[in-house]
Amino acid sequence: MHPEQHGNCNQSLAEAQIPPGMTTHLHLHRMSEEIYYIVSGSGLMTLGDEKFMVNSGDSICIPPSTRHCIQNSGNDNLVILCCCSPAYSHADTELT
Repeated sequence: MHPEQHGNCNQSLAEAQIPPGMTTHLHLHRMSEEIYYIVSGSGLMTLGDEKFMVNSGDSICIPPSTRHCIQNSGNDNLVILCCCSPAYSHADTELT
């Protein structure tokens, strides 16, 4: 769900699926606060200088300008809901 497609105003919601053994790119969002909700699977979350395990049912708040990525450490797809406020924007995303 995104303002450009659905008419909502202040946030976006997306599902990400990360295959076993894969890791997302280390990145940050300069303006957006992001919340990850782990729907299924397990992974290793990098949040700033911290690394910690996450599992189904966990929520992670990612403050603006905080470097982050997640690695699937399980045998099945890691499924995450990603909510951004303000809404996700490629222009707000910086690979680090």
